Amino acid sequence: MSAPPVASWLYPQAQGLYCAPLDAFIDPARPVDRALITHGHADHARPGHGRVLATPDTLAIMRRRYGADCFRAGQPAAYGETIRVDDVAIRFLPAGHVLGSAQIEIAYAGRRAVVSGDYKRQPDRSCAAFEPIPEPDVFITEATFGLPVFSHPPIDGEVGKLLAAQAANPDRALLLGVYALGKAQRMIAALRDAGYDRPLYLHGALVNLCDFYQQMGVDLGDLRPATGGERGDLAGEIVLAPGSATADRWSRRLPDPMVAPASGWMRVRQRAKQRGAEL
Repeated sequence: MSAPPVASWLYPQAQGLYCAPLDAFIDPARPVDRALITHGHADHARPGHGRVLATPDTLAIMRRRYGADCFRAGQPAAYGETIRVDDVAIRFLPAGHVLGSAQIEIAYAGRRAVVSGDYKRQPDRSCAAFEPIPEPDVFITEATFGLPVFSHPPIDGEVGKLLAAQAANPDRALLLGVYALGKAQRMIAALRDAGYDRPLYLHGALVNLCDFYQQMGVDLGDLRPATGGERGDLAGEIVLAPGSATADRWSRRLPDPMVAPASGWMRVRQRAKQRGAEL
């Protein structure tokens, strides 16, 4: 008797991707009783679930973002650990996306499926590196940047552009638009690795997760608040802020800010124009 196809026990429902033998959802879009979460970004990790299985860092990130009671119970899954629930074996393997991000491998009835979540294969010392999982029967991949237009250059070249623009504009603040989770810390680490040891200045919305990364052993160097001084104090400095803050009143306190959104979407010219990107 042949093993049943993965699609017979792992399939989409209204709440999200459903694993029937676990009676659980992976990255569900609505509150459910049992959830397996790949990583802490808000489009994957939502509050209100009953029981959550995720890496320890992802559980901690969810609590930091949503509050200590954002789910009823959390079970940590260490990278590489096999967790057995009845006839199902579950493993979380690094996805290389953000701190705590994981691919979820589910083995059942002689078949193996891997649900990637978001992932990247480029080096990034701010999180565990992507780990290939050999020969699953099914690999379910994110495809946010799957089109050919999204051919992303090496990060060291992008950081070089950033530092060249800063040096050429000593009277302006260089305003780097970043996601609070993952992109902010990746860019800070890349700047440090390029030899930039001056203070970096943060919008308040970035402080919580940057502090968490530092507590988890990711060295981000000297980070300071971007508010509290005179308007001209940050001329020639690099300031990091959420993308939503780069075009609102918050940014007006900076000296003639040069907006540089750190996002794969900047490969789309219209998106870059909408974000007011100079760099």
